[in-house]
Amino acid sequence: MKVRHAVRAAVAVFVFLVAGCLGDSGRLDGPDAPRFVKPSREPRLAVVLGSGGPRGFAHIGALLALEEAGIRPDLVVGSSAGALVGALYASGKSPGELQSLARDVNVLEFFEVRMVTGGLATGRALQDYVNRHVEGRPIESFPMAFAAVAAIDGTSRPVVLNAGNAGGAVRASSASPGQFEPVRIGGEALVDGDEASPVPIRVARQLGAKVVIAVDVSAYLATTPPGAPAEWVRKDERRAAQVRAEADEADVLVHPDIGYYAGHTAEYRQRVIAVAAAATRAKLPEIRAAIARAGAAQSSRAASMPAAETAR
Repeated sequence: MKVRHAVRAAVAVFVFLVAGCLGDSGRLDGPDAPRFVKPSREPRLAVVLGSGGPRGFAHIGALLALEEAGIRPDLVVGSSAGALVGALYASGKSPGELQSLARDVNVLEFFEVRMVTGGLATGRALQDYVNRHVEGRPIESFPMAFAAVAAIDGTSRPVVLNAGNAGGAVRASSASPGQFEPVRIGGEALVDGDEASPVPIRVARQLGAKVVIAVDVSAYLATTPPGAPAEWVRKDERRAAQVRAEADEADVLVHPDIGYYAGHTAEYRQRVIAVAAAATRAKLPEIRAAIARAGAAQSSRAASMPAAETAR
């Protein structure tokens, strides 16, 4: 009898998963669809979190180090894995809470049956995970401004999503071609932000950030192991070139060396968090100096304005 109930339960779970996977069209429409809205004010300090799949756990270490130093941004811009961490952080979760989530996350939460049958995943599980942890709130209600960066499918054109459905924005930003279906929003098919801007520094500047701290968790090309697949190497080289193209627009770029191969174990997560925290602490003098320079420049501009302009 117990065996029969177990089999029925397993079949029910399987049917539920299949139904969930097949019932998602990948189209996000309606009034809560992710979208871009011109910000009402310019941010002073932006933290930019780059793409990287499981390597993205390292972003939590960078945020921990910034929090320890009393440095809190008013804008977070994320691409792919950086969008996931960034959305949760901007929604009000502390770096310590993010570390707890990283420790306890169950990869089966993101499982889709089509992932083992040769089909592309929908990413709906990721969308639901984010929306659950931000309590269903849209991006514009977050206490900290947030923007996810995706790419128009088949191009390297970035799309900025800073309002609407938070989980949907992260889903679009993380829809890696060949693994996930594109997410259709407003007539466009959107894919992983890594395709357009792995570390979206330029987007942070375009949104008005005075100081930009960027975190790149990609692999170091110089330490690529001899046996690395050629496809991975080409992707690493493409990503590195794109990061270099924007790097000069950051005030500080943190690039922790977390090793070449990524992992999914709890030990891997904690290790990369620790390495990134140490790398960010080492950059704190540069970060504080950049913030100080921006503050001085702002004070100088204000002092040089006519009184009526300053008061307006």
